Amino acid sequence: MDASGKNIFERDLAGEVISLLDPEYDLLLSTIMQAQQILAELNHGYHEPSEIRRLFANLTGVEVDSSFNLFAPFYTDFGRNIRVGKGVFINHDCEFMDRGGITIGDGALIGPKVNLITINHPEDPEQRHSTWSAPITIGKNVWICVATTILPGVTIGDNSIVAAHAVVSRSVPPNSLVAGVPAKVIRPIRRGETPRKDLCLNEVEAETQEA
Repeated sequence: MDASGKNIFERDLAGEVISLLDPEYDLLLSTIMQAQQILAELNHGYHEPSEIRRLFANLTGVEVDSSFNLFAPFYTDFGRNIRVGKGVFINHDCEFMDRGGITIGDGALIGPKVNLITINHPEDPEQRHSTWSAPITIGKNVWICVATTILPGVTIGDNSIVAAHAVVSRSVPPNSLVAGVPAKVIRPIRRGETPRKDLCLNEVEAETQEA
């Protein structure tokens, strides 16, 4: 603990700059190494859904609902700060860097190759190897499409859609479709509309060019 009485895990979650020379850094590193061991098992061979949930619970340190599903491979740098709600689906090849905390609401869909990144480095070259973190919150019934990246401190509001290949650097209001690099709101969600196959690809690309 430092002078404030907080341990390195609390300081990391609070967004403080963490140095590789921190007296407690070995505690952080030990958790990182434990996560890599669990991932090696999770990502090797075939596992029944119940076994996937067991390994994911070991990774996060928290039990998950029986409605949670994940397709391996899955990657994370830490694991202990991931929280998922009921009915969440995480598709294959996602990267969750969760030291700042990742919370995913009920019913959210996370597409393949999605990156949720809560960790960053200071601009100061003298501190470049230090890190700081900020949480990501994904609301209920959110759809994160393929190969998107969500950056530290971002909240995605309930029912929103993040289009394919978007890079989200600012929080997204509920019931919104966002797209682009950096992502911006394209339009409100069209409730009651007939589903469209091109929602996360051609349509969004066209609307982005028109905006």
